[in-house]
Parts: sequence; structure tokens; C-alpha cells
Amino acid sequence: MAWLLAGGAIGAAVTVLVLNSESEPEYAGGYDSVDRAARKTFGWGVKQRAAGKVGGVVGAVKEGFGRATGDEDLEAEGTVDRVAGKVKDIAGEVGTAAAQTIHDLNR
Repeated sequence: MAWLLAGGAIGAAVTVLVLNSESEPEYAGGYDSVDRAARKTFGWGVKQRAAGKVGGVVGAVKEGFGRATGDEDLEAEGTVDRVAGKVKDIAGEVGTAAAQTIHDLNR
């Protein structure tokens, strides 16, 4: 149970850091609907990155706790969570890059 509390606390801290470190870019230019799409895509990307970071941290905590206690199922679950978190993080990076591309093409 302690690993859940530790993972939750670490995940919350990472989420706060990620959400506070990436502000929404200011888009000024062409069509308003395209700018709105860029903002929505950027917001989705930031949320995915935050979820990925939290999932990765929680997975690493589970994996480490499972390894330390000899619980192979918990260790495997942690590995899956960590990899899923990395995939979400990468998806978020793609989303923020797509938002920048949409903005650049709308100038």
C-alpha cells in the first residue's frame, strides 16, 4: 500500500511540474478556426505528456517495489505501466509538434 501512496505523490508532483512548465503558445495569424485547432491540439498534447509522465513514474515505483519484494506480478505490471506512460508521453510530444506545425502553416 505504501508504494501506491509514494507513486501517487510522485505522480502528482510530476503533473504539477509538467503543466506549469509548458504554457500555451500564442498564435496570431491566419484563420481563427485553424488557430483554435492548434490550441486544442497543443492542450491535448500537454495532457497526454502529463498523463504519460505520471504513468511512467507510478510504473517505475511499482516495478521497483515488486523487484524489492520479489513480487514478479507487480514488477511486470509496473513495467507495463512504465512503457504505457512512455507511449503517452511520446504521443503528447507529437501533439504539441503538430500544433506548432498547424500554427506555422497558418501564418
